[in-house]
Amino acid sequence: MRRVMLAILLLGAAHAHAAEPLIVDLWPGKVPGDVGIKGQETSRMHDSPLVGRTKLITNVTKPTLTIYRPAPEKNTGTAMIICPGGGYWDLWWELEGEEVAVWLKSQGMTGIILKYRCPRRPGDVKNEPPLGPQLDAQRAVSLVRSHAAEWGIDPQRIGMVGFSAGGHLAVATATGFEKRKYEPIDDIDKVSCRPDFAIGCYSGYLKARDKDTVSDHIKHIPAGTPPILLAHASDDKESYGGSNAENSAFMYIALKRAGVPTELHIFATGDHDFGVRQNEKLPSSWTELCLKWMRNQRVLKPAPK
Repeated sequence: MRRVMLAILLLGAAHAHAAEPLIVDLWPGKVPGDVGIKGQETSRMHDSPLVGRTKLITNVTKPTLTIYRPAPEKNTGTAMIICPGGGYWDLWWELEGEEVAVWLKSQGMTGIILKYRCPRRPGDVKNEPPLGPQLDAQRAVSLVRSHAAEWGIDPQRIGMVGFSAGGHLAVATATGFEKRKYEPIDDIDKVSCRPDFAIGCYSGYLKARDKDTVSDHIKHIPAGTPPILLAHASDDKESYGGSNAENSAFMYIALKRAGVPTELHIFATGDHDFGVRQNEKLPSSWTELCLKWMRNQRVLKPAPK
């Protein structure tokens, strides 16, 4: 009897371990283009007036990917790299990272949280998106694509989803794939860093601060830019990157004029930081709209039966 109980406990432990996300380093050694910061990586609980108590991470000097894989029988082959927001100062790890990964996993997708470097480094231009996270994002796409077969991912259905500053990071990566922002360091960097689609939620840094156009650093939208979905709330008051709805509106116009398949949803109310939580607020419907858009763009297939 004791042997049977021990076997059950070991089996349960094995299943629990299998359910744990896989964590992999983004870079094999020194992080390129990083001057570094003092202090160790830390996490803290933050009381947000919009979403309550949630976990934030900062002082990231060792970027990683945290991979949530669906059960094989539910796997659609689609994957999304998740870019949490935080103004490039912190990462809203729980609200815009873990919760998003769990939602994607429930839909048969692989959710991959990108822990990119933050906070801003000395020398970063004030009120402009720093370069370091953009290097991390390009590397992330190439790394995921290079491990696609191993992780049960279709290499032609790897997308990005970002929130607030992370929304900017996802869109900037989708439009900035023509030139790698760092010197290649290994064979992974020979693999394309172009995501197959991108989603930006309540994104900042997309609109120029002094004129009604997209920011200069994102103005070039090359041929081959993948489909992009944008979602925002009209009453967004967030100050990071001037993250009001005009960021998504002007980005939509620029993408449309460039011939990029794009879709925009601006909800009348909902403010900032709505993540993927389901509640009475209007933006909570964006997740279902997103799934329909992905199927329409043929980047999400039905789960295997």
